[in-house]
Amino acid sequence: MTLSPDPSTAPAPSRQNASFPPSNQAPMANARAAAEPESKSLFDESPEDSDAVKEDEFKEGGYGWVVVFGVWLVNMHTWGLISSYAIFLAYYLRSGSIIGASPLFFAFIGGLSTSMALLVSPLATYSIKTLGTRITLFIGAVFEAGSFIGASFSTHAWQLLLSQGVCFGLGMGFCFTATVGIVPQWFTKRRSFANALATGGSGFGGLTYALGANAMIANLGLEWAFRILAITCFTVNGCVSLIIKDRNKAVGAKHIAFHKDLFFQPEYWLFVGWGFFGIIGYIIVVFSIADFALQAGFTSNQASLASAMFNLSQALGRPAIGLLSDRLGKMNVAGIGTLIASVVAFFLWIFAGKYFAGLIIYALFGAVAGIIWPCVGPVGAEVVGIQLLPAALSLYWIGLVFPATFAEVIGLSLKREMIGAGVYLNVQVFTGFMFFASFLSMWLLRSWKLRQMEYLGLYEKGQEAAIHNVAVIHPSEESKHEVSSTRRQQNIVVSYITNMFVMKRL
Repeated sequence: MTLSPDPSTAPAPSRQNASFPPSNQAPMANARAAAEPESKSLFDESPEDSDAVKEDEFKEGGYGWVVVFGVWLVNMHTWGLISSYAIFLAYYLRSGSIIGASPLFFAFIGGLSTSMALLVSPLATYSIKTLGTRITLFIGAVFEAGSFIGASFSTHAWQLLLSQGVCFGLGMGFCFTATVGIVPQWFTKRRSFANALATGGSGFGGLTYALGANAMIANLGLEWAFRILAITCFTVNGCVSLIIKDRNKAVGAKHIAFHKDLFFQPEYWLFVGWGFFGIIGYIIVVFSIADFALQAGFTSNQASLASAMFNLSQALGRPAIGLLSDRLGKMNVAGIGTLIASVVAFFLWIFAGKYFAGLIIYALFGAVAGIIWPCVGPVGAEVVGIQLLPAALSLYWIGLVFPATFAEVIGLSLKREMIGAGVYLNVQVFTGFMFFASFLSMWLLRSWKLRQMEYLGLYEKGQEAAIHNVAVIHPSEESKHEVSSTRRQQNIVVSYITNMFVMKRL
């Protein structure tokens, strides 16, 4: 049950109007803080040239669909490119072209580029606040293109570390942070669908560049494969920086690099936990699937096809996830999707993955393995509200730096010393457990939301009665205190577990 057509945009009741348990007071503080006037300075909002659209110009969708297409292209040429690292990893592990590098080092490179993209998010957030969305996106395009140029000349491990690891991560971080919060600003009723449609670009990018990188390496060599990628991503991301528009001023978005109040919200830590465990499983799968195929005895073309099917599943599945989220509830879909990712890792990947047809079927479940990407924005808006979403995501990405850095390192270290698909058994089991832990975090977060809605419901009846001029018997202050004390004495853990089995659209 929701209190408005889109609870992520509805202001929460003030403390004077409702009584909340301690765990629910922080969201109310956010709403109060958002309502209080603040002193303005040069850094309080995006600059005038950031192309923020006024509220009276806003229409559901409208130019937002152009923004969706632009963000789709950015995701295709950022996260789509990092998804193709599975092809580069498989090449590195067998070519010996980089001096002084070990298999774990190559795994670390893939994780480092992802973690750098997340780690730079506070700096990119500050850049959006001071320079604007377009300039921030263009800075990312320059870093990203420079990383591929540098990688094309790399012959030693430290050179690859700085280029394909650090520099690419910086570029992807600036591009991603500049665009991740824009799409939800343009939509209310179809927010999840539009956001998922935009994130689907990473799937198409992974599909395109998984096949393209393999062909370019085979026909042109590694060096020219990198240079072609540099030209492509700079052209596309640079063009998008010219057409992208935000609504930061209109929605009152707060681009705060470190919003310390979020650390005191238990529900925010559950939100981070969902991503923490989920990204470990996701990175292991996306970086390992090509090498797993080779270990199982398949050809390099079959390995690249499996990786491509994984990315195709994300490209087609993410819009479907968005539609389901709008109809069935954002947290419901995020939680159930993560649970499905755990189940297919335990059963399909382990038992059917040794056969090529079975591996392709598992790859087609890639959408649920990467469900964090289409759902993180809409779910985050449910937790902290649309105004605090940029600040919340800034800290959220910092929380994912550690798992993103070491996920593939952990995965490769768990490989067994043997020949055949069984070499990945420990990795598969570990991945399944990570997805299950992610599911538990999301389902507990859903329980928190249900508990919050129960308290809001106590006052919703009074509001409805006032609208219909129905007399309402208001409880005395003493009875209010008794009810509040009784509820506080309830076992919170039992309440959360009970709510895990309540079926509601949420």
